[in-house]
Formats: sequence, structure tokens, C-alpha cells
Amino acid sequence: MDFSDSIICWVNKSKRKADIYIKINNLVRGISIKKGVKNSVHVENIETFIEFLKKMGISNNIITMYLNYHYADGTINGTGKTRLSSSEYRNKYQNEVDIINQEFNKDKYIDKFINRFVLQGNKSEYEVDAIIYGVVDDFIWITNDEIKYIIKKHILDDISSLHISCLSIQPMSRNLNYNSKYEFCRHHIQIKWYNLSDQIIEVMATYRNGRT
Repeated sequence: MDFSDSIICWVNKSKRKADIYIKINNLVRGISIKKGVKNSVHVENIETFIEFLKKMGISNNIITMYLNYHYADGTINGTGKTRLSSSEYRNKYQNEVDIINQEFNKDKYIDKFINRFVLQGNKSEYEVDAIIYGVVDDFIWITNDEIKYIIKKHILDDISSLHISCLSIQPMSRNLNYNSKYEFCRHHIQIKWYNLSDQIIEVMATYRNGRT
């Protein structure tokens, strides 16, 4: 790139993984922007997520376990009267959560999960090319290939909560106080990348230096 290159940037107004697009001459790149802590990287309706699991070949038994975890009210559709927090549910049913984790984190599924949760989602035809983390004058970034590398690198991490590698899987809200304003959140899943900044720094220290 030199001073004669044409650089254009614009905001993506549709609900897709890319928040902005950067065009250098005729080359366009989609960029996702994150900041702060507890970064949410994906939200979708529980019904479409279950269909996704079925298409991948996840068994009905595992799906039922997952729905029990998601609603944590003794049902697989959210109609139970008593709701448990995530920690309360794991205290009672950690063995089932471990079984789900073992299945979800199999090598044959990981690329599809990465694509849906981080790179492309369930509404876009294109993957993002990078994530930028930070603010205008202080930021770091991770590319498409580096995202795949770091998530696969941590796939065997010992994590008690429901997860795909370093990505946490949870309801958008368990709505434990039964607030009608947030009841719809119980029917959506949310994926959070809690250690995003740390793992971008890890990529900078390993993958980019060839010490994989």
C-alpha cells in the first residue's frame, strides 16, 4: 500500500458479523469490532440453533441434555415453574454438562461452530476477515486464520461451564426474577468470548512468530 491507494471504510447497517467494511483499491475486507470485557460474539434463537445441531448430526439425547441446561427449569421448552442459575444447575447436573462438552468439542464439529459463532453467523454469506479489539487509539486485532488457530488450540481446556473451546454457551438471560420484559431472552442462546483480549495477545506471541 502507498499514498496513491484508495481507502474507503463504511459501517455495515445489517445484522451481520462484520461491523465495518474496509476497501483498499478493489479489495474489500469485513471487520468485527469488540471492546470491553465479556464480549458477546453471537446471539440467535434457540429454535434455529437446535436445527443447526441436528443438521450437524448431534444426537437427540445430547440435544435434550442441552435444552435441559439452557432452560434449567425441568423442561426442554421453558415452561417449568422453578428456574435454576447456571451454577445451581451445574452443581446438580455437572455430569450432563460434561457429556455435552465432550460432544460439542469434537474435532468434526469445531470448524462449523467457529464459522457460525464467530466468522459468519447464521445470516451472512461471508466470513469476517478479522476482529479488532479496543478503541480508536489503542487496539489489537486477530485475523480469520488466527481465530481458527486459537480456538482449536484451546479445545481441550478443562472448563466446567458449557463451552466450545474458549467460547462460552449460555442463554441470553435465565430471567431468574421472572421479569416479563426479559422473558424473550430465555429463548435465545448467547456466545461469549470472555478472554478475547488475552487470546489475541497469545496469538501475537505465538502464531505470528511461527511458534505454533
